Amino acid sequence: MSPRSRGPRGPGARPARRAAHPAVPAWALALVAAGGIGLVLVTGVTARADDPVPLSRTGRITDTVGALDARRPQVVAALDRLDREQGLGLYVVYVRDFSGRSPTDWAGATAERGGLGPKELLLAVATHDRRYAYAVDRGVPLDGAQLAAVARTAVEPALRAGDWAGTAIGAADGMAAVLAGRPVPTRSPVPGEPDPGALVGPGTGAGDFVLPVVAVGAAGAVAVYAVARKRRRATAARAAAPAGRPPGAPGPAPLPEWDARARRLLVTTDDAVRTSAEELGYATAQCGEAATRPFREAWEYARTELTAAFRLRQRLDDASPADEDAERRMLDEIVARCTAANRRLDAESAAFDRLRSLERSAPRALEHADAVYRRVDERTTAAHRTRERLAAAYSPAASLPVAGHVEQARDRLAFAAGCLTAAREAEAAGDGERAAVRLRLAEGALEQAGAFAASVERLAGELAAADRALPEALAGAGADLAEARGILDGTTPDGPSAALRGPVARAAAVLGEVRAQRAAGPYDPIGALRRLTAADGALDEVLAVVRERPAAEVRARSLLGQALLAGRSAVDAAADYVTTHRGAVGSAARTRLAEAERHLDRAERRDGGTAAALADALRADALAREARRSAALDVRSHGNPYGARPGGDRAGTGGAVLGGIVLVGAFGSRAAGRQGPGGFGGGATRRRRGGGRF
Repeated sequence: MSPRSRGPRGPGARPARRAAHPAVPAWALALVAAGGIGLVLVTGVTARADDPVPLSRTGRITDTVGALDARRPQVVAALDRLDREQGLGLYVVYVRDFSGRSPTDWAGATAERGGLGPKELLLAVATHDRRYAYAVDRGVPLDGAQLAAVARTAVEPALRAGDWAGTAIGAADGMAAVLAGRPVPTRSPVPGEPDPGALVGPGTGAGDFVLPVVAVGAAGAVAVYAVARKRRRATAARAAAPAGRPPGAPGPAPLPEWDARARRLLVTTDDAVRTSAEELGYATAQCGEAATRPFREAWEYARTELTAAFRLRQRLDDASPADEDAERRMLDEIVARCTAANRRLDAESAAFDRLRSLERSAPRALEHADAVYRRVDERTTAAHRTRERLAAAYSPAASLPVAGHVEQARDRLAFAAGCLTAAREAEAAGDGERAAVRLRLAEGALEQAGAFAASVERLAGELAAADRALPEALAGAGADLAEARGILDGTTPDGPSAALRGPVARAAAVLGEVRAQRAAGPYDPIGALRRLTAADGALDEVLAVVRERPAAEVRARSLLGQALLAGRSAVDAAADYVTTHRGAVGSAARTRLAEAERHLDRAERRDGGTAAALADALRADALAREARRSAALDVRSHGNPYGARPGGDRAGTGGAVLGGIVLVGAFGSRAAGRQGPGGFGGGATRRRRGGGRF
């Protein structure tokens, strides 16, 4: 982060940070406390220093002084508008003062603590001093002159008038205008509370109450000293403990150990969220949408927290902070968010089990599972035929994303068949608990078998769509290449010839390769479309500066459609692979997949316009393919130490462990078998069921 500051100077000295002091007798502290109370009341001012604060987890606004009140929705709308139109994330922090630091230092420290990344910036506002500062990431497309223009026109007038909401709205609207090439808009200030967050203001007449308060304070200080000291020690212990580390534990763990802890927690939380989603599907089919709504809300909360944690992990992987304290704070937040996700799921797990009540409803649930088994078996047979058609119509690379999927679907079906047989036997013997355990294992296996079969059918549709899209894509790339060569040849005056040479060479090479592959016989349509879109997109980005805006927009939309087709295919393939191999996949693959899904969602919603959506789609495609490669390496390294055993529900056990259906260490004896499956819930639920991985 590169902090920048402007703005009017505030009053003089700031209060210094509190320092540690040696222990003193209780009577002395009592007198000091009494005198301190009187001094505060005589001055009539409470000065509260705000060290760099943690950013809010629930939005882009952190208001420690209550500056916005009823106008908060207006600020939220302005920040969302800036993100939607320009893809720029503006965070706003309101505090009373900057704790004796310069505004730029304070803003920079707060941005570092919050882990802000590319295309994100922070506006810090001190309401008592009416000062402000920016902290701007290098990826933000605004230079110092542009930020100064926004501040001069839209931020400082609102700040001088005490229009706290207008300060943020003006900054957001001003930045959006500058990025769109428009003048910074002006606004009429709407003054707010003159000094929000002030505990005692001038004119209180505090001096009239000094003597009685001092007397009461002196009498009471001795009585409360012991309690206060105990509370201070407890507070200090909590403050010293990192997130997820209990008070009284040894000092902070070494950074590599804490990093490994965060990675493990990401994996187990992702497992819990994925397993809970599968359980929700069966519960909804059994009990209906209305009955499962509270559990879906809990799952959505956990997924949101996990997504935020993965985004922090991606930032750390992309560029670790030079400051170890900043890195530790980001790791602390990852741990905190994963912990919150797990706790929310765990809080609902008992109620979820009561809702499904498989011990009591086993006969009806077995009938449903048998019907699902038959449907998935039929889909697997159809997927086998589809895979054979793909092998005949396209190159081996085209069907590589589903290599082995039919065989793994059959493996999960074998495991499910054994579990269903065991469940029926247990139910007939009156052992409802054992029947429920085997039934839950069968459901998990059927879910994954269905996913394997569905992925083959989905890929067939995607390959056909890419094959249909390629002629138009080739024509568009050819036209772009001819236009660019015209600029290079000088037939189009005033063109950006220097910037075109590299993109023209790449586009020409890719265009020739794709045409040759199509002419030679079976090929990979998605791979060809992906390469062509990337090369033509780079060329189109340069050509856009010489095109009329409508024509540039039409061409960008066409490229976006191509990029979305390849991006969706890559994200879906990676998601299927991670879900069905989650017993072996580590944090890196899951992190890349989460980021790919986020970029794909932004591209499909077209946040920030067509050009930004195209960039998001290409980024989603690249991250998803990286996730798939990383996951495959994890699986190869993991191997299969639980090879399939013939007989009963042990057939397919290796695949069930690999897929996270059977928790590691939980399968074996009769007692452990009862703990074997996952289920709806977080870390505590997995430990209770014998996961041993949290």
